[in-house]
Amino acid sequence: LLLLAVLLSWAADQSLPPPGSLPAVPPLPLLQALQVRAPGSQGWQAGPASGQPLRYMLNLYRHAADREGRPRHGRSLGTNTVRLVQASSPGGPPWAGRRYVQLLTYRLEGLSETEHLLRATVVYLPSLMLAQGRLLCALELAATSEAPGVLLSPAARPRHGWAEADVTPYLMQGNGSAGSLALQHVCVRAGRVGSRDAPVALSHPFLLLYLNDTQAGLALPVREPHRHRRDTGTLAHDLPGYLRDQGGEKSDCSLRSFPVSFAQLGWDHWIIAPHRYNPRYCKGACPHLLRYDYHAPNHAVVQSFVHQLVDANVPWPSCVPYRYSPISVLMIERDGGILYKEYENMIAESCTCR
Repeated sequence: LLLLAVLLSWAADQSLPPPGSLPAVPPLPLLQALQVRAPGSQGWQAGPASGQPLRYMLNLYRHAADREGRPRHGRSLGTNTVRLVQASSPGGPPWAGRRYVQLLTYRLEGLSETEHLLRATVVYLPSLMLAQGRLLCALELAATSEAPGVLLSPAARPRHGWAEADVTPYLMQGNGSAGSLALQHVCVRAGRVGSRDAPVALSHPFLLLYLNDTQAGLALPVREPHRHRRDTGTLAHDLPGYLRDQGGEKSDCSLRSFPVSFAQLGWDHWIIAPHRYNPRYCKGACPHLLRYDYHAPNHAVVQSFVHQLVDANVPWPSCVPYRYSPISVLMIERDGGILYKEYENMIAESCTCR
């Protein structure tokens, strides 16, 4: 009985996760990549990513990707990573009569060596309606001992009320202390003389970094090398479509669904979109006759003949993914920033036999 009690106690200890550990994660490539960015404990809470920055990034995400996270055709982001950096301010009353001046600092220490800056903009509201007037705002590059302040002009016509000022040259050259950008948010209350509005608590402008992350796309398994559509011995038809046209059975090689909810993993408090990940997989028997419109390579056709006519020990062609699509993920970082990242080859779109 004593030995049984000891064994039961040991088994219970083995079944319980260590304090602060994350829930078990299925060995899917995207989940493994995201787990690197996951919080260190289940009790971790996201930083102050809410309000205008969160709404802006959600609009950007919906413009670039669909509900399943697939990037839309003709998307205009032009990169695989967009990081929103929140500003810090020294505090103190920014209002002085009708004028508002707030010094803002954007820290850039969080960038990795694989993230290469392509473009940087600061997003702000150039105009804000008040009860008895309007608030007009602009951004200035903070003056230093080496250079005077510079008024930043919007890079384009404001969209949905937002304006973007291009600060790429200042980040490339460096401004102020290394790894940071210092700006002044200046606003003036415009309205009738004598009109009085209570001081408005303004949201800080936020910095958008458009980055090319050379580590964002994960390589496929060695046994399943990526093939371009122009590979010899393949055609542009997809196998699931062919099977439907030919009345293929469910046992035939085809795509199968495998949805994983981020809420089930306890990740929904820091992954904003999409709400679930469906990598899909290929399963089923490959037919005896591998026609070219199955877009199977010539090697698989020869292999099937060898298996049937020469040596049954030669493996039969396997049902595997043929074409993949990327997935876009929007997540909250530990410092309250918001990250958009596109991961390559994460959703199977069609199957083949090889």
